[in-house]
Amino acid sequence: MEEIPLHKVFISFHHANDQWYKDELVRWGKEYKVFIDGSVDLGEIPDDWEDQKIREYIRDEHLRDTTVTILLCGIETKNRKHIDWELYSSMIDGKINKKSGMIVILLPSVKSQYYTCAHDNEKDFYPKTNSWLNITERSEYQRRYPYMPERIIDNLLSNSAYISVINWDDLTAGRLELMIENAYKYRSVCKYDLSRPMKRRNS
Repeated sequence: MEEIPLHKVFISFHHANDQWYKDELVRWGKEYKVFIDGSVDLGEIPDDWEDQKIREYIRDEHLRDTTVTILLCGIETKNRKHIDWELYSSMIDGKINKKSGMIVILLPSVKSQYYTCAHDNEKDFYPKTNSWLNITERSEYQRRYPYMPERIIDNLLSNSAYISVINWDDLTAGRLELMIENAYKYRSVCKYDLSRPMKRRNS
């Protein structure tokens, strides 16, 4: 079997609440040789910067040469402006770096009985599921994923954004490796919905 090359991944997460999961994911990635961690601490971004400058700064200075962004979704994730900036910046083509593939991991605090597979080969993770729904209503995604950032829901509603959602408890090294590879392969053809303004404050 051909060995899948390691991709550099940016991990977006709420530092105050979910640092342990980020550290554990990075440790796991190293131990099982699943991905290369390309995350950095953002530091302070002045509140008076214009949106375009924020996007370029995050995309070109902090996301650097990463090609896949993993969102660790917890209880307060959707309320954090820096996470919204990271998501938006991962979805645009910057001057230096291009848009990334996206994966969402639901942490145990927001675990769902549902999951979203953007790629057919990921459906094999759930052999007991014999029917798959095409969801077209925002309210249904909000019901299934009540802690999901609205920007992610915008793109789950799109047929051309290719974002998969999995519970932390359902992860294995093999599954994560396949999801990263899928996100990497499809990143250039993703047509993200970028219509939502960037979040200017925590909510």
